Amino acid sequence: MSVQRAFLPDGRLHLQHGPIDLVIEAFGPLAEVRRAYWQAVQGFDGLLEALTLELHLLRRPLGEVPPALHGPVARRMLAAVWPFRGRYVTPMAAVAGSVADHVLAAMRRDRRLTKAYVNDGGDIAFHLTAGESFRAGLVPDLTQGAMEGLAEIPFESPVRGIATSGSGGRSLSLGISDAVTVLARDAAAADAAATLIANAVDLPDHPEIRRAPASSLDPDSDLGDLPVTLAVGPLGDGEIGQALAVGLERAHAMREAGHIHAAVLSLRGRFALCGTALSPELTETR
Repeated sequence: MSVQRAFLPDGRLHLQHGPIDLVIEAFGPLAEVRRAYWQAVQGFDGLLEALTLELHLLRRPLGEVPPALHGPVARRMLAAVWPFRGRYVTPMAAVAGSVADHVLAAMRRDRRLTKAYVNDGGDIAFHLTAGESFRAGLVPDLTQGAMEGLAEIPFESPVRGIATSGSGGRSLSLGISDAVTVLARDAAAADAAATLIANAVDLPDHPEIRRAPASSLDPDSDLGDLPVTLAVGPLGDGEIGQALAVGLERAHAMREAGHIHAAVLSLRGRFALCGTALSPELTETR
């Protein structure tokens, strides 16, 4: 399993190694962009191997003492989830966002770029300079992939990371949300928060929700024997609103604590919004 490096037809850089799949774009003087791409490749090389060496620690739920992690991506993962150690969470909740942050930092080092981003499967770290902005489409259902609405982030905003989680995403989820998208100071923070908010959008013991132990689907899952969502049957309007309200409560608490700047939660075509940096095209649930 070797690192795959290629330029896409539109000029963006594609890096892939095992489960990590990045799409990267930089803007600025051509020579600076070329050097930035080379630095991204250098920052990516060896990344998966370093994570694998500490995987036994990264999959453990946090306790009162932080694990002794050494790799730069592993330390980013831990920093992103540490504020939430009072609930069940492992550093793996922030792996995609942390990889994006790490590669973006590598490509920006000593480079004069006006704008850049690293997209790790929908978890995005980005860099902006004065006068620039970043637009990201919002996907209300991870099983469909169609965009409905936009997040527009100007240079003046402190947001530099976006992440999406949900029951139809790449990772197993304890909740039933179709998607939860979070805007935060970096991609690692957004990733951790999106995971935990998505877990909170739930209707425990509902007969129309089918679950199974995470370990029965993936013996190496960091969720162990916790029940993860397999399928969600018919839900009433009141039940949809109830599930979204629980997730929204967690999102507001995270925003008040300064962990996130905004979030949009979706379930069965209904939305709950936290913060103001999101498209007004979406209909907020009450």
